[in-house]
Amino acid sequence: MAVIRQHDLIKMSKKPLILVANDDGITSRGIRLLVEIASSIGEVVVVAPDSPQSAMGHAITIANTLRLRKSDIFGDIAAYECSGTPADCIKLAKHHVLNDRKPDLVVSGMNHGSNSSISVLYSGTMSAAIEAAIEGLPAIGFSLCDYSHETELDHCAVWIKNIILEGLKKNFPKGVALNVNFPAKKEEPIKGVKVCRQAAARWEEKFDERRDPLGRNYFWMSGFFINEDKGEDTDEWALANNYVSIVPCQFDLTAHHVIAQLNKEWEF
Repeated sequence: MAVIRQHDLIKMSKKPLILVANDDGITSRGIRLLVEIASSIGEVVVVAPDSPQSAMGHAITIANTLRLRKSDIFGDIAAYECSGTPADCIKLAKHHVLNDRKPDLVVSGMNHGSNSSISVLYSGTMSAAIEAAIEGLPAIGFSLCDYSHETELDHCAVWIKNIILEGLKKNFPKGVALNVNFPAKKEEPIKGVKVCRQAAARWEEKFDERRDPLGRNYFWMSGFFINEDKGEDTDEWALANNYVSIVPCQFDLTAHHVIAQLNKEWEF
Protein backbone atom coordinates (compact mmCIF):
# COMPACT_ATOMS: atom_id res chain seq x y z
CA MET A 1 0.00 0.00 0.00
CA ALA A 2 1.33 3.44 -0.96
CA VAL A 3 2.40 5.67 1.91
CA ILE A 4 0.98 9.19 1.87
CA ARG A 5 3.39 11.59 3.51
CA GLN A 6 2.35 14.71 5.41
CA HIS A 7 3.58 17.13 2.70
CA ASP A 8 1.56 15.16 0.12
CA LEU A 9 -1.58 15.62 2.22
CA ILE A 10 -0.94 19.35 2.42
CA LYS A 11 -0.45 19.51 -1.37
CA MET A 12 -3.60 17.50 -2.03
CA SER A 13 -5.75 19.64 0.27
CA LYS A 14 -4.45 22.99 -1.02
CA LYS A 15 -6.92 24.95 -3.09
CA PRO A 16 -5.66 26.03 -6.50
CA LEU A 17 -5.13 29.76 -7.03
CA ILE A 18 -7.12 31.05 -10.02
CA LEU A 19 -6.61 34.52 -11.47
CA VAL A 20 -9.65 35.94 -13.28
CA ALA A 21 -9.56 38.78 -15.82
CA ASN A 22 -11.65 39.96 -18.77
CA ASP A 23 -12.14 42.78 -21.28
CA ASP A 24 -15.82 43.66 -20.73
CA GLY A 25 -15.02 45.23 -17.38
CA ILE A 26 -15.30 44.15 -13.77
CA THR A 27 -19.07 44.77 -13.63
CA SER A 28 -19.98 42.50 -16.58
CA ARG A 29 -22.28 39.51 -16.20
CA GLY A 30 -19.76 37.28 -17.93
CA ILE A 31 -17.01 37.79 -15.39
CA ARG A 32 -19.48 37.29 -12.54
CA LEU A 33 -20.33 33.84 -13.91
CA LEU A 34 -16.64 32.99 -14.31
CA VAL A 35 -15.86 34.15 -10.75
CA GLU A 36 -18.73 32.07 -9.35
CA ILE A 37 -17.50 28.93 -11.12
CA ALA A 38 -13.82 29.50 -10.34
CA SER A 39 -14.53 30.19 -6.66
CA SER A 40 -16.32 26.83 -6.37
CA ILE A 41 -13.03 25.22 -7.40
CA GLY A 42 -10.30 27.26 -5.73
CA GLU A 43 -9.11 30.56 -4.32
CA VAL A 44 -9.89 33.40 -6.71
CA VAL A 45 -8.22 36.75 -7.29
CA VAL A 46 -9.80 39.11 -9.82
CA VAL A 47 -7.95 41.86 -11.69
CA ALA A 48 -10.14 43.34 -14.42
CA PRO A 49 -10.58 46.63 -16.28
CA ASP A 50 -12.65 49.33 -14.59
CA SER A 51 -14.48 49.97 -17.90
CA PRO A 52 -15.10 47.98 -21.12
CA GLN A 53 -11.93 47.27 -23.11
CA SER A 54 -13.32 45.17 -25.95
CA ALA A 55 -11.26 44.85 -29.15
CA MET A 56 -8.18 46.32 -27.45
CA GLY A 57 -6.08 43.44 -28.74
CA HIS A 58 -2.76 43.15 -26.95
CA ALA A 59 -2.40 46.84 -26.17
CA ILE A 60 -0.44 47.80 -23.05
CA THR A 61 -0.19 51.13 -21.27
CA ILE A 62 3.26 52.70 -21.62
CA ALA A 63 2.68 56.47 -21.88
CA ASN A 64 -0.03 56.99 -19.30
CA THR A 65 -0.69 56.27 -15.65
CA LEU A 66 -2.07 52.94 -14.49
CA ARG A 67 -4.43 52.94 -11.54
CA LEU A 68 -5.49 49.98 -9.44
CA ARG A 69 -8.27 50.08 -6.87
CA LYS A 70 -9.56 47.35 -4.57
CA SER A 71 -13.20 46.40 -5.14
CA ASP A 72 -15.80 44.62 -3.02
CA ILE A 73 -18.00 43.78 -6.02
CA PHE A 74 -17.55 40.03 -5.40
CA GLY A 75 -17.91 40.14 -1.63
CA ASP A 76 -15.09 38.34 0.17
CA ILE A 77 -13.25 37.50 -3.06
CA ALA A 78 -10.13 39.62 -3.57
CA ALA A 79 -10.84 41.87 -6.54
CA TYR A 80 -9.15 44.86 -8.13
CA GLU A 81 -10.27 47.17 -10.90
CA CYS A 82 -7.59 48.48 -13.24
CA SER A 83 -7.62 51.58 -15.44
CA GLY A 84 -5.61 49.79 -18.12
CA THR A 85 -6.09 47.11 -20.76
CA PRO A 86 -6.69 43.38 -20.28
CA ALA A 87 -2.97 42.70 -20.86
CA ASP A 88 -2.14 45.38 -18.26
CA CYS A 89 -4.38 43.55 -15.78
CA ILE A 90 -2.37 40.34 -16.14
CA LYS A 91 0.96 42.14 -15.79
CA LEU A 92 -0.18 44.04 -12.70
CA ALA A 93 -1.70 40.91 -11.20
CA LYS A 94 1.47 38.86 -11.56
CA HIS A 95 4.02 41.49 -10.62
CA HIS A 96 2.13 43.51 -8.03
CA VAL A 97 -1.15 42.05 -6.74
CA LEU A 98 0.00 38.44 -6.39
CA ASN A 99 3.60 39.43 -5.75
CA ASP A 100 5.44 36.11 -5.28
CA ARG A 101 2.36 33.87 -5.60
CA LYS A 102 1.99 32.01 -8.90
CA PRO A 103 -1.54 31.24 -10.13
CA ASP A 104 -2.31 27.64 -10.97
CA LEU A 105 -4.53 28.90 -13.78
CA VAL A 106 -5.54 32.18 -15.41
CA VAL A 107 -9.05 32.44 -16.85
CA SER A 108 -10.33 35.35 -18.92
CA GLY A 109 -13.93 36.21 -19.79
CA MET A 110 -16.58 35.29 -20.13
CA ASN A 111 -16.74 37.54 -23.15
CA HIS A 112 -20.02 38.78 -24.59
CA GLY A 113 -19.35 38.05 -28.28
CA SER A 114 -17.41 35.59 -30.39
CA ASN A 115 -13.63 35.42 -30.32
CA SER A 116 -13.37 32.63 -32.88
CA SER A 117 -11.32 32.67 -36.07
CA ILE A 118 -9.60 35.99 -36.91
CA SER A 119 -11.31 37.75 -33.99
CA VAL A 120 -8.71 36.26 -31.66
CA LEU A 121 -6.25 38.89 -32.92
CA TYR A 122 -8.48 41.77 -31.86
CA SER A 123 -9.78 40.22 -28.66
CA GLY A 124 -8.98 41.77 -25.30
CA THR A 125 -10.28 38.60 -23.66
CA MET A 126 -7.79 36.40 -25.47
CA SER A 127 -5.00 38.96 -25.13
CA ALA A 128 -5.31 38.62 -21.35
CA ALA A 129 -5.00 34.84 -21.72
CA ILE A 130 -2.09 35.10 -24.17
CA GLU A 131 -0.33 37.63 -21.92
CA ALA A 132 -0.58 35.04 -19.15
CA ALA A 133 0.97 32.45 -21.48
CA ILE A 134 3.80 34.90 -22.24
CA GLU A 135 4.31 35.20 -18.48
CA GLY A 136 4.61 31.41 -18.25
CA LEU A 137 1.14 30.82 -16.78
CA PRO A 138 -1.49 28.33 -17.98
CA ALA A 139 -4.44 30.28 -19.35
CA ILE A 140 -7.90 29.88 -20.88
CA GLY A 141 -10.11 32.52 -22.52
CA PHE A 142 -13.88 31.98 -22.56
CA SER A 143 -16.29 33.67 -24.99
CA LEU A 144 -19.97 33.34 -25.90
CA CYS A 145 -21.10 33.84 -29.49
CA ASP A 146 -23.84 36.27 -28.52
CA TYR A 147 -23.18 40.00 -28.34
CA SER A 148 -26.20 40.85 -26.21
CA HIS A 149 -25.26 41.70 -22.62
CA GLU A 150 -28.66 40.33 -21.56
CA THR A 151 -28.12 36.94 -23.18
CA GLU A 152 -28.43 33.68 -21.25
CA LEU A 153 -25.14 32.31 -19.92
CA ASP A 154 -26.22 29.33 -17.82
CA HIS A 155 -25.92 26.77 -20.64
CA CYS A 156 -22.14 27.35 -20.58
CA ALA A 157 -21.58 26.88 -16.85
CA VAL A 158 -21.06 23.11 -16.66
CA TRP A 159 -18.71 23.20 -19.65
CA ILE A 160 -16.68 26.07 -18.16
CA LYS A 161 -16.28 24.18 -14.89
CA ASN A 162 -15.20 20.97 -16.63
CA ILE A 163 -12.66 22.78 -18.80
CA ILE A 164 -11.20 24.64 -15.80
CA LEU A 165 -10.91 21.37 -13.86
CA GLU A 166 -9.16 19.72 -16.82
CA GLY A 167 -6.83 22.70 -17.12
CA LEU A 168 -5.87 22.33 -13.46
CA LYS A 169 -5.42 18.55 -13.59
CA LYS A 170 -3.50 18.10 -16.83
CA ASN A 171 -0.02 19.22 -17.89
CA PHE A 172 -0.75 22.51 -19.62
CA PRO A 173 1.26 23.09 -22.82
CA LYS A 174 3.92 25.73 -22.20
CA GLY A 175 3.35 29.03 -23.99
CA VAL A 176 -0.19 28.06 -25.03
CA ALA A 177 -3.52 29.65 -24.17
CA LEU A 178 -6.81 27.92 -24.96
CA ASN A 179 -9.40 29.92 -26.88
CA VAL A 180 -12.79 28.52 -25.85
CA ASN A 181 -15.96 29.70 -27.61
CA PHE A 182 -19.54 28.72 -26.83
CA PRO A 183 -22.46 28.76 -29.27
CA ALA A 184 -25.40 30.97 -28.37
CA LYS A 185 -28.15 29.15 -26.48
CA LYS A 186 -30.44 27.06 -28.67
CA GLU A 187 -33.42 24.84 -27.97
CA GLU A 188 -31.20 21.75 -28.08
CA PRO A 189 -28.35 21.39 -25.56
CA ILE A 190 -24.71 21.81 -26.55
CA LYS A 191 -23.55 18.61 -28.28
CA GLY A 192 -20.05 18.47 -26.86
CA VAL A 193 -16.54 19.86 -27.32
CA LYS A 194 -14.39 20.03 -30.46
CA VAL A 195 -10.67 20.79 -30.35
CA CYS A 196 -10.20 22.72 -33.56
CA ARG A 197 -8.02 24.89 -35.70
CA GLN A 198 -8.78 28.57 -36.24
CA ALA A 199 -10.95 29.05 -39.33
CA ALA A 200 -9.37 31.01 -42.19
CA ALA A 201 -11.98 33.76 -42.16
CA ARG A 202 -11.94 37.56 -42.04
CA TRP A 203 -13.92 40.70 -41.37
CA GLU A 204 -14.94 42.95 -44.26
CA GLU A 205 -14.99 46.44 -42.77
CA LYS A 206 -17.29 49.26 -43.73
CA PHE A 207 -16.90 52.85 -42.53
CA ASP A 208 -20.01 55.01 -42.24
CA GLU A 209 -19.25 58.70 -42.53
CA ARG A 210 -21.51 60.77 -40.29
CA ARG A 211 -21.75 64.26 -38.78
CA ASP A 212 -21.79 65.16 -35.12
CA PRO A 213 -24.11 67.88 -33.69
CA LEU A 214 -21.44 70.52 -34.45
CA GLY A 215 -21.35 69.55 -38.12
CA ARG A 216 -17.96 67.83 -37.97
CA ASN A 217 -17.41 64.58 -39.89
CA TYR A 218 -16.65 61.35 -38.07
CA PHE A 219 -16.54 57.66 -38.99
CA TRP A 220 -18.26 54.66 -37.44
CA MET A 221 -16.84 51.24 -38.29
CA SER A 222 -19.19 48.36 -39.08
CA GLY A 223 -18.87 45.38 -41.38
CA PHE A 224 -19.59 41.70 -41.79
CA PHE A 225 -17.84 38.39 -41.25
CA ILE A 226 -16.71 36.32 -44.24
CA ASN A 227 -15.89 32.65 -43.75
CA GLU A 228 -14.71 30.91 -46.90
CA ASP A 229 -13.16 28.03 -44.96
CA LYS A 230 -15.22 24.91 -45.67
CA GLY A 231 -13.25 22.66 -43.32
CA GLU A 232 -15.10 20.65 -40.69
CA ASP A 233 -12.17 20.85 -38.28
CA THR A 234 -12.51 24.59 -37.58
CA ASP A 235 -13.91 26.60 -34.71
CA GLU A 236 -16.51 28.17 -36.99
CA TRP A 237 -17.81 24.75 -38.07
CA ALA A 238 -17.97 23.56 -34.46
CA LEU A 239 -19.91 26.61 -33.30
CA ALA A 240 -22.31 26.48 -36.26
CA ASN A 241 -23.05 22.87 -35.35
CA ASN A 242 -23.68 23.62 -31.65
CA TYR A 243 -20.35 22.43 -30.24
CA VAL A 244 -17.98 24.21 -27.87
CA SER A 245 -14.81 25.04 -29.81
CA ILE A 246 -11.34 24.94 -28.25
CA VAL A 247 -8.40 26.31 -30.23
CA PRO A 248 -4.90 26.15 -28.69
CA CYS A 249 -3.19 29.49 -29.39
CA GLN A 250 0.43 30.62 -29.12
CA PHE A 251 2.10 34.01 -29.14
CA ASP A 252 4.77 32.99 -31.67
CA LEU A 253 3.47 34.56 -34.92
CA THR A 254 6.41 33.33 -37.03
CA ALA A 255 5.35 31.78 -40.35
CA HIS A 256 7.93 29.01 -39.97
CA HIS A 257 7.08 27.39 -43.31
CA VAL A 258 8.06 30.58 -45.17
CA ILE A 259 11.59 30.93 -43.73
CA ALA A 260 13.14 28.46 -46.20
CA GLN A 261 11.28 30.04 -49.12
CA LEU A 262 12.53 33.53 -48.29
CA ASN A 263 16.11 32.29 -47.89
CA LYS A 264 15.94 30.43 -51.19
CA GLU A 265 14.01 32.82 -53.45
CA TRP A 266 14.53 36.35 -52.18
CA GLU A 267 17.68 38.42 -52.77
CA PHE A 268 18.58 40.82 -49.98
